[in-house]
Amino acid sequence: MNPLTILYQDEHIIVIHKPAGLLMHRSPISRDTVFVLQTLRNQIGQRVYPIHRLDRATSGVVVFGLSPAMAQIVTQQFEDHLVEKEYRALVRGWVDASGRIDHPVSDEDGNKKSQEAITDYRCLQKIELPYAVDRYSSARYSLVSISPQTGRRQQIRKHFKHISHHLIGDTTHGNGKHNQFFREQYGIHRLMLSSHRLCLDHPVSGQRLCFQAEAEPEWDTVFEAFNWPH
Repeated sequence: MNPLTILYQDEHIIVIHKPAGLLMHRSPISRDTVFVLQTLRNQIGQRVYPIHRLDRATSGVVVFGLSPAMAQIVTQQFEDHLVEKEYRALVRGWVDASGRIDHPVSDEDGNKKSQEAITDYRCLQKIELPYAVDRYSSARYSLVSISPQTGRRQQIRKHFKHISHHLIGDTTHGNGKHNQFFREQYGIHRLMLSSHRLCLDHPVSGQRLCFQAEAEPEWDTVFEAFNWPH
């Protein structure tokens, strides 16, 4: 495996770009042998302490503490809603210019107890393609900027399914016909969801820091195919 891309590092925190398809840490229900936590620890030669998580299928910006104390300070920022989180997603259909999805979701699949979940979004780009992917004669897609206000498991994926704008490449909550179209037409075999931008206060200096995900081949393919500005 290639080394993880480090976006920022000092003696207190480290920020990386997580690739799609990689689990954050070991799981008793997975046979994976490569994980972000262990890979990063081995790469920099010291322990790292998780602060937040991304699903296996989601790529983008992730921050770790380099000590339990630093991790706790940044974790508190997440809990106090002081961290700005922006995701980018490619979804089926044309979404509204902006909106809020306020719909409870469960943190674990199969758990009937749902919790409050809120997701804000803005539409960045739209396109209509002359392909009969589903029951219509053409196919519409939107590029969306997403700011989750809560942190439930697979919240973004579940919320956009709830409003019938399934994420492209989502094999759990998505639309199989549109996923197949992107596999066959554009060679895209992944979930088109990325933690695009993350802003937080440095745990020691208090300076506001913002980090942005690096460019990824699948996103470049979409932007070029649809003639969207990067």
